[in-house]
Amino acid sequence: MEPIIIVLIILVVLVFIALIKTIQVIPQASAAIVERFGRYTRTLNAGLNIVVPFIDSIRNRIDLREQVVPFPPQPVITQDNLVVNIDTVIYYQVTDARAATYEVASYIQAIEQLTVTTLRNIIGGMDLERTLTSREEINAALRGVLDEATGKWGIRVNRVELKAIEPPTSIQDSMEKQMRADRDKRAAILTAEGIRQSQILTAEGEKQSAILRAEGEARAAALRAEGEAQAIRTVFESIHAGDADQKLLAYQYLQMLPKIAEGDANKLWIVPSEIGDALKGLSGAMGNFGPMGGMGGGGPQGNPPTERREKPSVTD
Repeated sequence: MEPIIIVLIILVVLVFIALIKTIQVIPQASAAIVERFGRYTRTLNAGLNIVVPFIDSIRNRIDLREQVVPFPPQPVITQDNLVVNIDTVIYYQVTDARAATYEVASYIQAIEQLTVTTLRNIIGGMDLERTLTSREEINAALRGVLDEATGKWGIRVNRVELKAIEPPTSIQDSMEKQMRADRDKRAAILTAEGIRQSQILTAEGEKQSAILRAEGEARAAALRAEGEAQAIRTVFESIHAGDADQKLLAYQYLQMLPKIAEGDANKLWIVPSEIGDALKGLSGAMGNFGPMGGMGGGGPQGNPPTERREKPSVTD
């Protein structure tokens, strides 16, 4: 009985192994390559698949999702003979599992080498400044070449990115100095522009202030002149209404002389002829009230009589 039991156990184990090899479960977004006696038979898609055990074998399982592969920095020479290190990142996706398995030995290594050679061709026709400022152009050219070359491998390159472009250290120092000089220049220009604008605004303010001050002074002078004219007009009308004679006018003028002399700019006085006649009349009136005028010995204007004295004769 024991040999029969051992045989049954072996058969059960073989059946279990056959079932395991017969049923193949492929995850979503994956594919498997089936070979029969070393030759490609079919591609298993996602889900439950049945294969012939011990005859069919799974050679390769491929992930059909989009993959991201960063490549190490690669030295590239520009048109102006400067060496720059460029880091690249490739976004690709396997579209044909059979071609990715049989058309190329290692599609990751093939994409990396193709990326390096294409970068050298593209960067070799650009100088350093254009290389640093033309990332989109480089990405588009690189993606076009890679997509065309990897199509027969069953791979689609969706995107290519230049992660970093590192020029030599000496060039970096020069670029930093140039950028610092440009920033200092812009700061100096902005400072000078601010000072200029401030001076213009200050001058405009002083100009407006002077104009307003002059207008105020002119207005005040006009109002003072108008007030003085009104006062003179009022006095004149009052004098004419009172029918003042020349003696009273002369007396009023004498009272105003000290006020006229108070100004520092009064260098010249204009005396009307009527005031002169009034002063003569006033002096005549004051002479009549003098000590000699009461004696009645004066001439026609009240002047004191003069005495004639003869000069004595001198005898021998």
